[in-house]
Amino acid sequence: MKHLELILSCFVTLFLMSCSDSDPVGSDDTGNNPTPVTPEYTTTAIPPFTQRSGDANKGYTYLITGDYMSSGIPYNAFLIGNGQNTENLLQRGGDNALIPHDFNAVSAPNGVKIVAPNCLQCHATKINNELIIGLGNQTIDFTIDRSKDLSRLSNGIILLYGQNSKEWEAFQTFKKNLEAVGPKTITKSRGVNVADKTTMILTSIRDKNTLEMLAQPAITISDEVIPSDVPAWWLLKKKNALFYHAIGREDYCRSMITMILSTIDNVEKAKEVDVKFQDVLAYLKSLTPPKYPFSINSGLADQGKAIFTQKCSFCHGTYGSSTSYPNLLVSLNTIGTDPALSDLYTNTSAEMTYFKDWFNTGWFGNSANGLKVEAQGGYIAPPLDGVWATAPYFHNASVPTIEDVLNSKNRPDYWTRSFRSDDYDAEKVGWKYVKETGRASADTYDTTLKGYGNMGHTFGDGLSETDRKAVLEYLKTL
Repeated sequence: MKHLELILSCFVTLFLMSCSDSDPVGSDDTGNNPTPVTPEYTTTAIPPFTQRSGDANKGYTYLITGDYMSSGIPYNAFLIGNGQNTENLLQRGGDNALIPHDFNAVSAPNGVKIVAPNCLQCHATKINNELIIGLGNQTIDFTIDRSKDLSRLSNGIILLYGQNSKEWEAFQTFKKNLEAVGPKTITKSRGVNVADKTTMILTSIRDKNTLEMLAQPAITISDEVIPSDVPAWWLLKKKNALFYHAIGREDYCRSMITMILSTIDNVEKAKEVDVKFQDVLAYLKSLTPPKYPFSINSGLADQGKAIFTQKCSFCHGTYGSSTSYPNLLVSLNTIGTDPALSDLYTNTSAEMTYFKDWFNTGWFGNSANGLKVEAQGGYIAPPLDGVWATAPYFHNASVPTIEDVLNSKNRPDYWTRSFRSDDYDAEKVGWKYVKETGRASADTYDTTLKGYGNMGHTFGDGLSETDRKAVLEYLKTL
């Protein structure tokens, strides 16, 4: 059970909120060799929707101890495979004190104590060795099949408890979903996420009304994986739509709980979790971004604020005493960033038609507090609160620093970083990296691949070097 944590890793990738930058340059059909295009500067304002309210304190407790993921690995088997965790970063008590922060120890519906991944698998990570809840986990590795050691884990559970045991029963839903998801959610580079693909696979094997697993997939899902970045939770309070492509409309709680599809097998459990996520939403709205931990040249930052207000605030909003955020969906022709993630939802394939219908006309959409999947094309221009912490940048995590965002000519085609939390570049604002001449390993980000492109958002190219440095300094203050 050497790879136990990897096997459990990130079914909660479904729980994504929009963040990062998205950006004028196009690409051919494969995403390679970007060529300049003329921006049209087309934007669409996203209307607001009334959201449910709740208790933030209750939401935090449910987030880090709750049973919203209701199938997993028997508790003692997890400890045998991983040993006891001594960090206890969340200062939890009881059984949770002995497991990592991104897992919850809960009771399965049949009463068995299990360990299941929680939302922090993808929505918490460290900078300078400090865990920041709500910051997207940009170190996670989806470059291998997470189901590859599942047979070893299964054999271990059978050996410990027996195939007719309640422990084996409590493991089954998790196991079946991982068997479906693992082989089809393999990325080309480490540090990107597979939430969109995971969601599509899980809907293909569940009834849209009862949420029960189907005997056979309702539709064949392609093998192509289009990656995304994991956005910061603290941006949620400003946004009128979820996800980089803004497809998550209307009720946020209902969109957020799509992650539970990986472990539940009935709609009654979904209804229970849905009510409790009103409190989780309240907690997410209470989050504030971490302060920049290094020195800031206040005079230079003041100069940068004036430039930012003139050049950038139309899309990204204003900050400080006069806060505003326009909630603009920016067209692909205007922003020019890699179009693959947006195009995934605007195509008319049978796969996408099924996906939209599953959500919009099934339990998730066709009921009180329903969500709506609406794809207009393009990407949200995100708010930039705490932007210093959210590297790498763009909707696909293709640009390692803000300095590279502001100067597209300097962006590396291939780059590798250490994935150490203390390897932060305070000068360029982002992660330190090494330029490569090609793909050196799975840790190399390859921007020549479809969906991984670093083109677009060339608005900073017209700034002088002095003005660019001033804007960079100002962004540290947000």
